[in-house]
Amino acid sequence: MTFELSVFRELGSTTLKDGRTINVIDTPGLFDMSITSDEAGKEIVKCMNMAKDGIHAVLMVFSATSRFSREDASTVETIKVFFGERIVDHMILVFTYGDLVGESKLKKMLNNAPEYLQNVVELCQNRVVVFDNVTEDRRLQAQQLDKLLDVVDSVCAKNGGKPFSDQMFTSIKEVHDREKEVHTSGYSDEQISELKKEIHRTRDEQLAHITNMVEEKLNCTVEKLQQQLMEEQNARLEAEKVAYEARLKSEAEIQKLKESLKKAQMENDEFRRMAQSQGSKCAIL
Repeated sequence: MTFELSVFRELGSTTLKDGRTINVIDTPGLFDMSITSDEAGKEIVKCMNMAKDGIHAVLMVFSATSRFSREDASTVETIKVFFGERIVDHMILVFTYGDLVGESKLKKMLNNAPEYLQNVVELCQNRVVVFDNVTEDRRLQAQQLDKLLDVVDSVCAKNGGKPFSDQMFTSIKEVHDREKEVHTSGYSDEQISELKKEIHRTRDEQLAHITNMVEEKLNCTVEKLQQQLMEEQNARLEAEKVAYEARLKSEAEIQKLKESLKKAQMENDEFRRMAQSQGSKCAIL
C-alpha cells in the first residue's frame, strides 16, 4: 500500500518467482485538503475493501528531488492519527529519482536532515529505500525491486507475518464475507433480496462512520499542526527578539569600546604634547 497525494486507483497485482502474489494499492487523496471528508471516506472504504485482509507494508513515497517539507512529515502524523500508532511498524520510506540527486548528496541530505525528517526516519526505524527512476538498466531495476521486497519481508517478519488490521478492516471484511455467503448459500430470492438490503444498510453505516471519523481526525490533525505552527512562529519571534537585543547590546558595547579607545587616544596625544612642551623648557647647564 502506498501513500502519496493522489487520486485513488489500484496499481495492480503480480506474482513473484517464488509464487507469492503482491497487491499494490495506491491511496485515496486522503491528505489532499481540496477534497471533502465525504469523498475521502468513500475512497478509504474502497481502499479497505481491496485490503480487507490487512496491510503488510505501507510505502511512504517521496521524491528525492524535492525538499522534504514539514507538510510531508505531517502526512506521517496524519496516518498515525487515522490508523493508530501501530501503523508505523509497517512503514517504509521510499525516495524516488535518487539517480537525479546522487547517492552522496542524498546521504548528506538524510544525515543533515531537519529534525522532523529525522523523526520520520526514526519512526520507520531507518527503513529507507532509494529508487533510480531514470535508469533503463534492467539489472539495476531488478536489484532495486529485490531490495524493496527484502525490506517488506523484514517488516512482515518483525510483525510475526501478521498484516496491520483494526476494527474498520474487520468490520468491512465481515460485510464482504456476508456478501459472499449470500451468493454461495441456498437462500431464496426473497431472502437474498432482504440480505442485500441489510448489507447495503451496513455499508452506508460504515461509510457514514468512516466519513465522520475522517472529518474528526483530520480536524484534530489540522488543529495540532496549527498549534505546532503557532508555537514554532512564537519560538522564531522570540529567537529573533533575543538576536536583535543581543545585536543592540553588541553594537552598544562596540560603540562604548570605540569611545574608550578614542578617549585613551586623546589622553595619549595630550600627554605627548605636555611631554614635548616640558622638554622644550629644559636648559642645559
